[in-house]
Amino acid sequence: MISFRASFALLLAAGLTACPAFASRVHRPPTSGHRNGTHKLARKTTHRLHGQQVIEPERVTQIQQALIRERYMTGEPNGKWDASTQAAMQKYQADQGWQTRLMPDSRALKKLGLGPDYSTAINARTASFGDPSPVSTIPAEQTAGFAAAAGVNR
Repeated sequence: MISFRASFALLLAAGLTACPAFASRVHRPPTSGHRNGTHKLARKTTHRLHGQQVIEPERVTQIQQALIRERYMTGEPNGKWDASTQAAMQKYQADQGWQTRLMPDSRALKKLGLGPDYSTAINARTASFGDPSPVSTIPAEQTAGFAAAAGVNR
């Protein structure tokens, strides 16, 4: 006859090997009309609009002035993003070969001369953007180090 310890060990081993068989990961849909036996209230989701939605009247006036200058609009700028302004901007963008959108494309604004203004940047007046130093001013040891690190033989 098997000893008590041996039979207990055998029973414990059988139990441990059988547990994973009962832990199935297969999803079975519920048979009743309720989910998981609980009723959850659906959360009200709000759709958030992305990107610019409205153009300020001052900016519309600038755009209209540029479109008038380029002969895509006639008349006086009124600061309203109306149908005639939208049509003129879409025509301008289409003539440039760009996608016509409801809002002006950044490329169109830049080409109309209405790109970003960097005149008030911190270093706009004092910055000097000269050409980079010629290669000959880089010390030879540093150049050799760069070449060795890149695996290039000079």
